[in-house]
Amino acid sequence: MPFSVVVILIVEALCALGLLYGSGVLKNVRVWLIAAALTAAALALRGALLRYETLDYQDFLAVWVDWFRANGGVHALGMPVGNYNVPYLTLLALFSGAQMPDLYWIKLISIFFDLLLAWSAMQLVGLFTDKIWRRLLAFFLVLFWPTVVLNGALWGQCDSIYSALCLMGLWLILADRPWAGVTAMGAAFAFKLQAVFLLPMLLLFWIAKKLKWYHLAAFPAVNIVLVLPAVAAGRGLWDALTVGFQQTDSIGAGLNYNSPSIFAFFRYIPNTQTASAVGIAAAALVIVLLAVVVWYFRSIANNRALLLCAVIMSIAVPFFLPHMHERYFFCADMMTLVLACTELWLAPIALGCEYASLLGYHAYLKMRYLHTMDHGALVLILALGWLTALLVKELGRCRKEKHEKSS
Repeated sequence: MPFSVVVILIVEALCALGLLYGSGVLKNVRVWLIAAALTAAALALRGALLRYETLDYQDFLAVWVDWFRANGGVHALGMPVGNYNVPYLTLLALFSGAQMPDLYWIKLISIFFDLLLAWSAMQLVGLFTDKIWRRLLAFFLVLFWPTVVLNGALWGQCDSIYSALCLMGLWLILADRPWAGVTAMGAAFAFKLQAVFLLPMLLLFWIAKKLKWYHLAAFPAVNIVLVLPAVAAGRGLWDALTVGFQQTDSIGAGLNYNSPSIFAFFRYIPNTQTASAVGIAAAALVIVLLAVVVWYFRSIANNRALLLCAVIMSIAVPFFLPHMHERYFFCADMMTLVLACTELWLAPIALGCEYASLLGYHAYLKMRYLHTMDHGALVLILALGWLTALLVKELGRCRKEKHEKSS
C-alpha cells in the first residue's frame, strides 16, 4: 500500500475523532482512548481491503477515470461520460491526474463518507436519546456494519455518499433546521438517483409542518451548484442536472438483480412491463398511504413517528420498485440501524435488513448464492409488518398524550 494512502487514512481517522469531539461525546480520557482504538481498527480494516478490484471497478470506474485522464481532467466534464451523476464524476475528474492509483482514490472517497455516514447516524440517534453511549454505539456500529465496510472499501461503490447526506438531511429537518436539511437531501439526490427512496419524506415533513414550501428552494439550488463545474466545462445545464434520469436506460430490463425485492419471489414473469408498472404503483401507494397517515395525524405526529415513516419508506420503496440491484437497500440498512440504536429491542429489524442486503452482496462478490434472494425478501416483509405496527402504536400514544393534556 502506498505511503500516501496510509497518510490519508490517518487523516480520515483524525477527521472522525474531530467529528466525535465536536459532537461532545468524548467526555474523558477513557472514552477518547476507546474511540481512537475503534476508529483505528475501522480504518485498518478498510485499508486491508483497498487492493481488491471488482468487475464494476475494472469495467466502469477505471475506464471513466482513464477517460478523464486522457481528456484533460475537469476540463472534460463538458463531455458525457459514464452513467453516474455529475458531482461524483467531478470527484473522479479531480483526482484523475494524481499519481496515486485511482482505485485507492475511489475507495478513500467512499471511506470518508463512511465516517460522515456514521456521524449523521449518531446525530440522528441523538434526537431520541440523551445517552452518550447510545450515540457512540450508533457511530461505531455504522463503521463496522458489514454492508458499509464492503460497499466502499471492498467493492469501491459510493452508496455511503447519498446515504450520509440523506441521514444528515433527516436529522437536520427533525432538529428544526429545514434549510440545511433540504440542502443535504438535495445534495444526496445530486450525487445519486437512489436518494429518491427517502426523498418523499420531504412531502411528509411539509405535511407535518417541519418545513415550509419555500424551504424546498434549497433542493434545486444545491443541485445546480454541484453541476456548475461541468457547466463551466461546456456541458448543458439541463443535461448535467438530468444525468440521474438518463441512468434509468442503463439499469437493465430485468425485474430483479440479486435484490431482496418483491420480485425475488418470482422466477419467471411473462409480461415484465406490466409487472414493472405494478411495482412502481405499489411503491407510490406506500408513499401516498404514509402521506395520508401523517396528514391525518399532522397535529400530533412527533419526531419518532416521522422517523418510523422514514424507516418504512427506506425499505418499502426499493422493495416494490422493479430493476433493483444488490446495493439498493444500503440506506434501509442504515435507517434500521439508527432505529435499533434508539431502542435496542428493535435490533432484530436491523439485523434482518442487513441479512437481506448481504445476500445480494454475497451473490455479486462470491458469484453464488448463500441463500436465494426470496429469503431476504420474506425477512423484509416481516420487518415492514413490525414497523407498521410500531407506527400505529406510536401514533396511538401521541393521540393519548394529547387527549390527556386537553382533559
